[in-house]
Amino acid sequence: MSHDQAIRSIRHSLSEVQNGRQSIAEFCREWRSQTALLADLPARYAQMMEDLLGRLEAGSLFTDESCSFSQQDLLANLAVWADKAEQACYAQRSP
Repeated sequence: MSHDQAIRSIRHSLSEVQNGRQSIAEFCREWRSQTALLADLPARYAQMMEDLLGRLEAGSLFTDESCSFSQQDLLANLAVWADKAEQACYAQRSP
């Protein structure tokens, strides 16, 4: 899978979870499965993604009122992560 396809896949997954058509567990599996993309990005990208996904998974175990992590904020941060990952991929391709 190309990096463009991987980015499209994680963006689609993000849309699906935001619209309630995908569970948090499926969403996290999809993002973590993008190993080729993660291998080509600087290590801090994998670390940040895993931190956000871990908090998202932990927060999904509680209701919004009892959890210190806002699911919407975490998903917004993951959308920013996807934007930055895409930019980093394009920057690597530039001569």
